[in-house]
Amino acid sequence: MSPTAANAEGQRRAERLGVVAGTMVQSINEDDDIAGDLLEAVIAASGTDLVPEDSDDVVDIVLLWWRDDDGDLANALIDARRQLSPQGVIWLLTPKAGRSGHVEPSDILDAVPTAGLVQTSTLSVAQEWAGMRLAAPKSQRVRHR
Repeated sequence: MSPTAANAEGQRRAERLGVVAGTMVQSINEDDDIAGDLLEAVIAASGTDLVPEDSDDVVDIVLLWWRDDDGDLANALIDARRQLSPQGVIWLLTPKAGRSGHVEPSDILDAVPTAGLVQTSTLSVAQEWAGMRLAAPKSQRVRHR
């Protein structure tokens, strides 16, 4: 893929995830090359900076990369939610069905309410990864005037 085509693809993925310039983004658990490459493309295309995983900064978007053997998903979602702004979202990213590490949707849907979140949409992020957009229910969100 040419650099121009790769940047256009990264820009498309960034927009689909809601990552635009000025968005505070934190990525958690992207421990493989494919996730790292996708993350790098999204961040480069959006022109935003990545907030370090161990930061206490409040962020707009958490990209949580999760595989079926990564541990307790509910606790990971609770930890990720602590980083979010009131209107923030978590993109739970997991390998697509049939790929190594795929997390069953039923396991995700069991963990989501424990973290006080709701699923708002799903997205095919790349050939290997699917995403589920999670947010606090509207009734729990703080309104700013």
